[in-house]
Amino acid sequence: MIKFIAAAIWICAATLGAVFYSFQAAGERGVGETPKPMLGGLDYVKTEVISVPLIHDARIDGYFLTKLVYTVEPEQIKKLSIPAEALITDQVYSYLYSNPQIDFTKKETIDLDAFRAAIRDTINTRVGADLVHEVLIDQVNFLTKDEIRDNAMRHRDGAGATATEMTKTSKQH
Repeated sequence: MIKFIAAAIWICAATLGAVFYSFQAAGERGVGETPKPMLGGLDYVKTEVISVPLIHDARIDGYFLTKLVYTVEPEQIKKLSIPAEALITDQVYSYLYSNPQIDFTKKETIDLDAFRAAIRDTINTRVGADLVHEVLIDQVNFLTKDEIRDNAMRHRDGAGATATEMTKTSKQH
């Protein structure tokens, strides 16, 4: 019985020694370093759909639609006197109107990395601080005026057909 108690005490002491040593070794290696920008500490804020009409030769060619996600430090965004989404929307408009050479009908000419970097950099320059760390694209579309008209016609025709069918059904009853 004494051998059993001595073995149990020895096992407990060895376990406590191992735990103590592992905490000491982990502290020396610097566990708990500051997180990287994509791993924590930032807020991810989504915008609503931003719709920008693209005008060429005094006529609307189509609409650029985008939904963005941007990363900001929570303390910095609280300091803004205007909503951050208004800044983002303004910068999207400014970027698209200051770069008329972008042709949305040719997907290979669109540089999304340049778009994201320009939005981030111009907002940070305008605010005077590193407010936005990263701009991510949640959705991006370009609809021509004809595509919008076709969708509206299909929607209107579908709604009209449904109303006609409901009228016929109610007359039968």
